[in-house]
Amino acid sequence: MSENHKHSHLIFGKRTELYFSIFCGAFLVTGFALDTLSNLSSAFVLVSYIISYGFGMYFISIEAYHKLKQGLFEIDFLMIAAAIGAAYIGSWAEGSLLLFLFSLGHALEHYAMNKAEKSIKALGNLSAKTALLKNGNSLKEISVEDLEIGDIIVVQPHTKIAADGVVIKGVSSVNQAPITGESIPVDKSPFPEDKKTPNFSDIDKMHIVFSGTINGDSALEVRVLKLTKDSTVSRLIRLVNDVETQKSPTQRRTKKFEKIYVPIIILIVTMLCFAFLVINEPFETSLYRAITVLVAASPCALAISTPSAVLSGIARAAQRGVLIKGGKALEDLGSISTIAFDKTGTLTEGKPSLKNVIAFNDFDKKELLQLLYEVERLSNHPLAKAIAKAIKEQEQLEAANLASNMSAIQGKGIEALYKDKPVYIGNIRLMTDEKFIISEGVETQFNQQLEAGETVMLVGYQNQIIGLVSVMDVPRKTAAKTLLRLKKIGIKNMIMLTGDHESVGKAIAKQIGLTESRGNLLPEDKVDAMRLLIERDGKVAMVGDGVNDAPAMALSTVSIAMGAAGSDVALETADVALMSDKLEMLPFAIGLSRASKRIINQNIFISLGVVAILVPVTIFGLTNIGLAVLFHEGSTVVVVLNALRLLSYKED
Repeated sequence: MSENHKHSHLIFGKRTELYFSIFCGAFLVTGFALDTLSNLSSAFVLVSYIISYGFGMYFISIEAYHKLKQGLFEIDFLMIAAAIGAAYIGSWAEGSLLLFLFSLGHALEHYAMNKAEKSIKALGNLSAKTALLKNGNSLKEISVEDLEIGDIIVVQPHTKIAADGVVIKGVSSVNQAPITGESIPVDKSPFPEDKKTPNFSDIDKMHIVFSGTINGDSALEVRVLKLTKDSTVSRLIRLVNDVETQKSPTQRRTKKFEKIYVPIIILIVTMLCFAFLVINEPFETSLYRAITVLVAASPCALAISTPSAVLSGIARAAQRGVLIKGGKALEDLGSISTIAFDKTGTLTEGKPSLKNVIAFNDFDKKELLQLLYEVERLSNHPLAKAIAKAIKEQEQLEAANLASNMSAIQGKGIEALYKDKPVYIGNIRLMTDEKFIISEGVETQFNQQLEAGETVMLVGYQNQIIGLVSVMDVPRKTAAKTLLRLKKIGIKNMIMLTGDHESVGKAIAKQIGLTESRGNLLPEDKVDAMRLLIERDGKVAMVGDGVNDAPAMALSTVSIAMGAAGSDVALETADVALMSDKLEMLPFAIGLSRASKRIINQNIFISLGVVAILVPVTIFGLTNIGLAVLFHEGSTVVVVLNALRLLSYKED
């Protein structure tokens, strides 16, 4: 198939080629029906077939012409020659059918090739288009392309951050999920003014922000440290572009086959045209034999063997809510034994959930729950909102307005008054700073929850630690069962690649049965990890749902996006999308792919086998054009019927 696939300027836009193929088939059926079922003049039949030829040959001829200019004789050229030869000996229906089947596969492949352009466009939409540039006490809205290193920009609450840089004023929680995949917003605070700003990569993560991430409830002032062309989002675009433009091994093998097969057939047919010079027979007999060989050698069944199986497999997948974008993905998915997973939103729910509330020092747990609810509901922090909501729902509590004067202590937690007495909720550093004594038992419990992958906070009240509260992005309910099913069908390696802390990843991996977990990964780290996995295991699938997964997904052998929860970029970049957002559909998709691959191999064996028999038989004149067409078309029917079995595929 050709790379020259930009036909969007024609009559029906990007689908013109597909519609031309359908018209080719429609006039083929019309001509056959007129010839078989009516007493109309043969001229009407001939006109129908000629129109069918016109639609079927249009794009194939363009492709063949461009290849011939480069000195290439490929299947496009052979199919045209076979169709013309069939017409010359009066087998118009045969020629039309050859063109219809081949042009259909041609059109479907070209239609799928728009994916790379869409993925790049979707990535570009991540970035803010303008920024608020601070100049003295005034603000000016400018294009992000006009930002320079050292500029100060103001980021309003709940807006996209326009550049990679360092926070110099303001405190806020930033949703970094679009870039790092972290499930919980990250607190950001100003970089100390008395320190010289180091390189971007050397600054503590609590002070840096990325272009494309989303600010929380408070305004920030950010010093730009990277130009737009060098921002994190721009790197993502380049990474996706680099891997999207690489040809697949399957494409390269097909090109090699065409380069060998087509010239050989052309040479054989040309020589047979002059057989009368060697054999005592009329020129007409030699020409007839040559055309018969040309028709027999035209890879009609081969041309439809893969597209028919692919179409059936894709249709069956769509019935179950799985979108598979093309034959390469369908074939490759069946040969996968290693799958890499993103964590947030893929293996987990993608949002913080209350995990544990534990009372210490004989403090009443109900009172602890009431305290937590009263204090946390005053905060806009995502973790506080999750805690307050969960306690309210679980304990059926109502606000009694027992807490007041809540304020955040950046990087540590919050403080407030509860029943007019100070209360502190946060990390060990906060408790130490406020002179609370942390007993060995409290510290042990705190560390246990941390090791379990939870975000843990202590509660200090009335001069003692009265409790502990923890939240966690919990695994999907179906994750463990799905991974077990994957293991049973032969998936040997299941690896988590996450932007979250290493301990969080390992805790989730242990709960649901993953074989490996790798944490603290930025997008480029995931790409490096994917390269290492491909070097180790050959073919690797990647399952993700976020923008930060796009480069690693594009590099993988097969990329799989979670549908409803997936970002536009992940969906555009992905080869397979689980549209219902059900991870449990993954084993079905892999099983269907394996069945499709088996049928594709069977079809190729049948089609090449028939050609291998017919070509020598017709060369030696042991059959006529009628039998050649019969066996030739018979193989086509067989491979199509074999492919249609996929429509009834059921998971074992």
